[in-house]
Amino acid sequence: MARIDVERPHSLGREAAREKAEQLAERLAREYAVRYRWAGDTLEFKRSGADGRIEVGEDRVRVQLNLGLLLSAMSGSIKREIEEVLDKSLKA
Repeated sequence: MARIDVERPHSLGREAAREKAEQLAERLAREYAVRYRWAGDTLEFKRSGADGRIEVGEDRVRVQLNLGLLLSAMSGSIKREIEEVLDKSLKA
């Protein structure tokens, strides 16, 4: 099992960052059958072989992802994709 942890600063404010996280979750739900729900300012998500959370703060976003055995082999490319999406999404 692999664990990915990525944190990025942002200057969007909490509400705008939450909207970005919601848009990402909707895309993941469509493309990868991910189920998600909000618990305060944390978006929790799950699908077969992976689960995690996106913690949205006033000036930071943190993504934690746990990968099952099959997806662990792809952890490097998955982490790079997360970093690219965060960097693109969190630009003001």
